Amino acid sequence: MPKTAKEPIELKEACVLAAHEVIAEHGIEALSLREVARKLDVSHQAPYRHYPTRDHLLAEVMRRCFENFARSLDSRERFDEPSADLRSLGRAYLRFAVTHPLEYRLMFNTPWPEKADHPALVRDATHTMNILRTVLERIHGPIKVKKSTIDLDAMFIWSTMHGLASILQSDAMSHLDISKTAQGNAMQYVMDMIDAAMSSCVR
Repeated sequence: MPKTAKEPIELKEACVLAAHEVIAEHGIEALSLREVARKLDVSHQAPYRHYPTRDHLLAEVMRRCFENFARSLDSRERFDEPSADLRSLGRAYLRFAVTHPLEYRLMFNTPWPEKADHPALVRDATHTMNILRTVLERIHGPIKVKKSTIDLDAMFIWSTMHGLASILQSDAMSHLDISKTAQGNAMQYVMDMIDAAMSSCVR
């Protein structure tokens, strides 16, 4: 890459891609604007034109993760029956977690940058939660329920799916003598249990 980008937008985008590569190769601790500049072979001051701090750049990397995650959830197979649609959403969630482990860790296992002004990150992260909320509103049906009830349902389902995704990717799985059959049926079983739990509380 040349010492200066042809257009400002090119450098801005290149910084995000380079930051992602740095994290993938060396971990989140290695991310810095200086390391991104080194990777792009530009002046160490160049990234500052678009990202005032390392946290601003990290916030954009994380925002992209949520954006891609939401796109994956939105593109799931849709069903008229709400519980079937919830199952489809669960499959899409797990599929993304397994096929994009780095992005998944950045979204849910990485502290958010504290100093960066990141409303876009909050917006895109909230969109992913709203996808689940919308399905849950359909499950509850025409009866209006409190937002706190929907949020509690969402937290229950999210924590269950997050736990399954984390366990399936854990190194411990290969040492705990858990049968391949159980591992293969885990998603179906978990969704069955979620269905049972939701059926017991939705009238």
